[in-house]
Amino acid sequence: MAALAADYDALIVDLWGVVHDGVATYPGARDCLARLRDEGKRVIILSNAPRRAARVVAVLARLGVEEGLYDRVVTSGEATRAALARRADPWYAALGRAYLFIGTEGDGGLLDGLDYHAAADAESADFVLNTGPAYDMRGIEDYDGVLRRARARGLPMVCANPDLAVIRGGRREPCAGELAARYAALGGEVRHQGKPYPLIYEMCFEALGDVDRGRVLAVGDSLETDIAGARAAGIDALLVTGGLLADAWGAERAAPPDERRLAAACAAAGVTPTAAVAAFVW
Repeated sequence: MAALAADYDALIVDLWGVVHDGVATYPGARDCLARLRDEGKRVIILSNAPRRAARVVAVLARLGVEEGLYDRVVTSGEATRAALARRADPWYAALGRAYLFIGTEGDGGLLDGLDYHAAADAESADFVLNTGPAYDMRGIEDYDGVLRRARARGLPMVCANPDLAVIRGGRREPCAGELAARYAALGGEVRHQGKPYPLIYEMCFEALGDVDRGRVLAVGDSLETDIAGARAAGIDALLVTGGLLADAWGAERAAPPDERRLAAACAAAGVTPTAAVAAFVW
């Protein structure tokens, strides 16, 4: 980042695959954030976490990333809550108030304080709120029963995390996006909130205030969400290849980006980053 920092006034930084792996921070990542702050850079943490920002702040503190290292946390959970609270989009305005919740117990309070309530089953729900599979599930197919019941009733699904998977401590885990893809394959209607969709970037720009977007850099490890979202928002994007791509390639996290593999991955995703690095370090 030392070679790039002078070109930017603000950064929008992904968490999982860039700063931490769900268990611990990556070597050098906390120091990189500290160096950026020393250089006077604004930093927004942008995560496709299907939960309120305050919970992510608490997790970061436990991992040794204190609040002084960034300006604000923006999450896909907050974007989902905002979309359901505002109901400005006709699609959201048409939803009822009872939701069938699919997710972990800890994410069940995403809509607390809003005029919504959890339904007991698909038969009494107006829509599905999907924050991702439970940690102890055996496989994504465990949800086929509830998804088929929801589809039979024509329930639309709100997906609070478009990610298909993350790497937790070196192990791949499915996310809400994979459940949403399975529901769509059954013919279900799905609306996503989070990267790469526009609302979450609008929230980041609001948090940054009067900053020239030409001097904002997004940092992430997913071509499909982080890089595609940044490009669609009109800002530069730095790809960290030591996250999801390292797992897909069977490569070491610290290995320099493989130009041939990277070119093929960009072609397949239909998006190209401004630059690529192995890891988020100074």
